[in-house]
Amino acid sequence: MTQPLRLIHLEGNPADAELIDSTLRNAGIPCQTKRVHTREDFLAALRQGGFSLILADTTVPDFDGAAALDLARALHPDVPFLFVSGMQGEEFAVDMMQRGATDYISKQRLGRLVPSVRRTLRELDERLERKRAEDALRMSEKQLRQAQKMEAVGRLAGGLAHDFNNLLTVIMGHSQVLLDELSVGSPIRAKIEEMQKAGERAANLIRQLMAFSRKQPMEPNVLPLNSVIGNVEGMLRRLIGEDIQLVIRPDPHNGHVKADPGQLEQVLMNLVVNARDAMPNGGLLAIETSQVELARTPMHHLHPLPLGHYVKLTVTDTGCGMNTDVLGHLFEPFFTTKEAHKGTGLGLSTVFGIVTTCGGGIDVWSQVGHGTTFDLYFPRATPQATATSTDSPQAQPRQGSEIILLVEDDNGVRDLVRRELLKTGYQVIEAKNGVEACLTATQQNYHVDLLLTDVVMPGMNGRELAEHLAVIKPNLRVLFMSGYLDDISVNSGMDPHRTTFLQKPFTPDLLLRTVRALLDSSASGTGPAHVQTSPPNHTSRTARAS
Repeated sequence: MTQPLRLIHLEGNPADAELIDSTLRNAGIPCQTKRVHTREDFLAALRQGGFSLILADTTVPDFDGAAALDLARALHPDVPFLFVSGMQGEEFAVDMMQRGATDYISKQRLGRLVPSVRRTLRELDERLERKRAEDALRMSEKQLRQAQKMEAVGRLAGGLAHDFNNLLTVIMGHSQVLLDELSVGSPIRAKIEEMQKAGERAANLIRQLMAFSRKQPMEPNVLPLNSVIGNVEGMLRRLIGEDIQLVIRPDPHNGHVKADPGQLEQVLMNLVVNARDAMPNGGLLAIETSQVELARTPMHHLHPLPLGHYVKLTVTDTGCGMNTDVLGHLFEPFFTTKEAHKGTGLGLSTVFGIVTTCGGGIDVWSQVGHGTTFDLYFPRATPQATATSTDSPQAQPRQGSEIILLVEDDNGVRDLVRRELLKTGYQVIEAKNGVEACLTATQQNYHVDLLLTDVVMPGMNGRELAEHLAVIKPNLRVLFMSGYLDDISVNSGMDPHRTTFLQKPFTPDLLLRTVRALLDSSASGTGPAHVQTSPPNHTSRTARAS
């Protein structure tokens, strides 16, 4: 059924008003008319809104059509305004059209009314459709600009991750070497441990940047949410300072979630930093967990969820709160209400990205002057059965004697890795890039048991090097290492028994265990490669292209 046309009719003569109304109805245009005949009633109808057309006589008691047109154009400039009046002369009609009237129809020629109304409504529909298309185009352009901005940030983040992860590999590696060499009671041991913790925090910052740019590989595990909060509680207390009271209320029966633990920690830290900044003069910050069953989508939900069982994380602060306009942009990347040097606009958008990637959603309540509450919903997961194991510390990596071709363009990383391999008994041939390594391995015909190579290098990358050497050394095992998180799938399509990937930053212990495990693995029943009878000296050889 066609919706009736809602219109305002300014007309002082009831008979004329009825005639005009019946003319429209008889033409098949159902109308819901609000007739007014005074300035006050006309102004009240304009302010009430909800109409699509205005019809007006040029003269009513104590009011005139020209003044009515000015009021209508001031309050509703896009609503069509048709004069339906007695003869006022062509000059008057032209003047009204120039001031914004849509048409001028004489009461003596009402036959023009229906075609004019239909044409006016058709033009209005076209105008509204065009506006919708323009709005959609602007939104698409905004999304494109945002996507381009995100892509630029992603490229920047990837480059930063590579460089920082190389630096952190050297820092954390040497600090681990120092710790291994120091006695338990050494007075400088605590300082070196703090150095190593700082490196781990820096690595977490890189992962946060990667999570924002969607380049951080997820490693989801089924784990209790309470344990994640417990792991970072100390850090959170240091983060908020002494003026803010932190209260943690974990539900003892809180369930498990399937998520990357590092990214859950990022979610907590970002929400806590946001709450801290909202309470510059101190306040209360509460973190709670609970189990809920969603029978309906929460009222304020920004990401609709399927009904079912969820684990809820609630973060509440007593800070300054937010208005509805800020709430509408809350999770947009780069949106921030903080000063330029205090906020990037990445924190809450990262939270939103991580939570939705986990299949969850976010519900936000906030009121200016009354604080903010974030409710994060994660699908409840079934705990996985874990095999029993002893709590004894892992044994030191087993000594080796195999020959390893080490290819790394970062001098600091290459030096650290070479010394750790030599210390464990391996024989090392080193090269600064893929081209040098390829020339050395082919021209001097070295026997190599394992290729340990960076992925991104000038001239020839690690994957290309591995594929080239596989032709002449089919049993070669390959360990890729990289600071680029995109490279985690570099060994895709290669023999999984002979290739693996090591993400920078890594500790010497992890490096040596990974090397040993790969060398001890068997591929297609051939077993590990054998050491040649005349190996190079048990020292490092730096490859040089001849």
